[in-house]
Amino acid sequence: MTGSLRVVLADDDSLIRAAIGMILRSADGIDLVAQVADGRAAVETVVRERPDVALLDIQMPVMDGLAALREIRRAAPAVRVVVLTTFGQDEYVAQALDAGAAGFLLKESAAEELAYAIRAAADGNAYLSPKITRQLLDRLPATTVRPDRDLALVEGLSAREREVLVLLAQGLSNAEIAQRLFVSEGTVKTHVYRVFTKVGCENRVQAAMIAQRAGLLGG
Repeated sequence: MTGSLRVVLADDDSLIRAAIGMILRSADGIDLVAQVADGRAAVETVVRERPDVALLDIQMPVMDGLAALREIRRAAPAVRVVVLTTFGQDEYVAQALDAGAAGFLLKESAAEELAYAIRAAADGNAYLSPKITRQLLDRLPATTVRPDRDLALVEGLSAREREVLVLLAQGLSNAEIAQRLFVSEGTVKTHVYRVFTKVGCENRVQAAMIAQRAGLLGG
């Protein structure tokens, strides 16, 4: 992508907003266009500003992050949403990812990780904080488990597409998958697009959840 990535940050904790805001303002190629303290303000600001990425806390007043995410997905579907979370909020994160979030990030993440997550989301990929990815996938709420449906979806993939699905579910980037499979990055992008189309998902996070529920990631 060219130019600065425009970001809206929503968190009701003023200290967290200040800390993350400082990181974003110092990051190359990122423009923090607004900071708000509740979900309703987040939706209104995103609809008005049309940023590339919105960072949303889950637990906020007026409208929580999950409701704000759904509103943003309806009103501004081109805006990528990354959910901010803390340990112990797995049930909320799973719901957010199922609703179309582009990923999730720990609030205490390092500056480099925060910037990377934003850039990944803006590029159409998704970022899962490696510290809690496995924890999340291993604790998917019973209401989101649809093994028969998801197994049928992955059975429609070719052997190579299934291999790509497993690798992207493990958090590998396109470049890393290409290196692992000894193919070009362009070939990987084609495989990823076909995987998304066949299993009916919008991003890598949803694909990872399908892979997990279908039993492709093991125990």
